[in-house]
Amino acid sequence: MPAWSHAAQPGARRAVLALLGLAAAWPAWLQAQDSGKPWRVAFLAAGSAPRPGQFSSFEAITAGLLERGFSALQTQAWYGAGRADALPAQAQQVLAWQPDVIVTNLTLATLAAHRATRTIPIVMAGSGDPVATGLVQSLARPGNNLSGVLIAADGTLAAKKMELLKEAVPRATRIAFLSPEDPAMQVQIAETRQAATALGLELSVVTARGGDYAGAFAAIMAERAQAVFVAAQTTFMTDRKPIIELALRHKLPTVWEWAEPVRDGGLMAYGTSLSARYDRVATYIDRVLRGARIGELPIEQRTTFGLVVNQGTARAIGLNLPRPLLLRADEVIG
Repeated sequence: MPAWSHAAQPGARRAVLALLGLAAAWPAWLQAQDSGKPWRVAFLAAGSAPRPGQFSSFEAITAGLLERGFSALQTQAWYGAGRADALPAQAQQVLAWQPDVIVTNLTLATLAAHRATRTIPIVMAGSGDPVATGLVQSLARPGNNLSGVLIAADGTLAAKKMELLKEAVPRATRIAFLSPEDPAMQVQIAETRQAATALGLELSVVTARGGDYAGAFAAIMAERAQAVFVAAQTTFMTDRKPIIELALRHKLPTVWEWAEPVRDGGLMAYGTSLSARYDRVATYIDRVLRGARIGELPIEQRTTFGLVVNQGTARAIGLNLPRPLLLRADEVIG
């Protein structure tokens, strides 16, 4: 069964259209919205459903669609809870619901949806390499019924994040890579291990199984790790609160890919804002529902990144951050 559903309330369509510069498309757009057509957007995620108060990627995407003037919107979400074997059956449930668009979160969910249908448009919020996994022909021309936004910039950020972590904690020799239960993580793990080796660091991979973060941090401490490299995966965005709390309790520096966890108490991040990236996913859904051919929309991959540092967290764990690092930061908190 789907985890949740949502019926959108009427929005200020004219204001949104003006902001988006879509005045030329107004007649067709107005007719589509005023007809009351209940656009159906299905969400299929490989991870677990967010608990109350946690960040929800799908709620963020739905909010983005409401802002774009969708006055008749129905959404349903299905979660695999980390079980790859559950996703094919859930993908069939998604098809039975007859959505106009399927939004997928993480590679496993995208693979399941793509195997289930080659006709319904799929907008992915992905963190893997869709070319390497055979989902698309290229990022520029994906083809078939799939496109979207790469949430994590694999192949570009592991080395930089490890470099920054080493600068922040110069005496560290052992780093733990906190990984979810996701086979697609192998690319990130390989890149991070290569970056650690280049800096003369030892890397231990610790997997948080079934959301057991206390157990994962117990393993990290047993490995005598001196810092934690948090995998760029949206499950950890949803579960960032327990990860941050455990890192603070054990006085372990953490490096993330997204700014939001650092604002909540993580030490540092190099990458983008995940909330802004999900707004870009809403843009892709918007374009598809207005008639764009999904396979002709290039897959978006961010090319500019920022450094965010939480100096208050550094003080709490007894870390004195180097001044050059603070001066290079795009945002310093605390």
